[in-house]
Amino acid sequence: MNTSKGRTMRQTLILAAIMVGSALAPSATPVRADEASWGCQVLLCAASQNPSWHGVSYCVPPMTKLIAAMKEPGFSWPICHEANAGKPGRETYEDCPSGTTVGSSSQTGNGWSSEPDQCIRTVDVCRSPGQRADGNQSSVVIRRSFGDRGDSCIQQIATPRPRRADPYYFDIPNEQGVKQRFWFNLNH
Repeated sequence: MNTSKGRTMRQTLILAAIMVGSALAPSATPVRADEASWGCQVLLCAASQNPSWHGVSYCVPPMTKLIAAMKEPGFSWPICHEANAGKPGRETYEDCPSGTTVGSSSQTGNGWSSEPDQCIRTVDVCRSPGQRADGNQSSVVIRRSFGDRGDSCIQQIATPRPRRADPYYFDIPNEQGVKQRFWFNLNH
């Protein structure tokens, strides 16, 4: 990371911490980012986009502490109450492409698993012969409808749903109360 980019990011974090601190106590002395609570440090670092928290030296210690704490029994996510953002959300998978629906790849004793790990498209292979499942390992026919003669043109073809590189997110409200979503990961 070049020095000016790192300096700009540090200044942005300090400014954000000052804004968070001043929102709590407008008459108080401004707060530096490294003096913010752990929850606010995590929130500020998770919201860092370019570079991500991995590329901001200030962010590595609080995020590494978070990753280690998550492995401990009774873990409770550190909250930055001043930012009114709460705990992060998590979405493991990207949206399925247009024209497909979300489905699951495995069955349990009670039916299909709730893990939404497949994108399913229904294809009329008689009208679109090029769409027929070809035995490729990345696509699997999961349902074929049978007609009077024992075969049908309708197939449901499943492909693995893409995983997000950044599965966690914070929805952080701005000054007008409009929430902006910031995606991040907790990979080392």
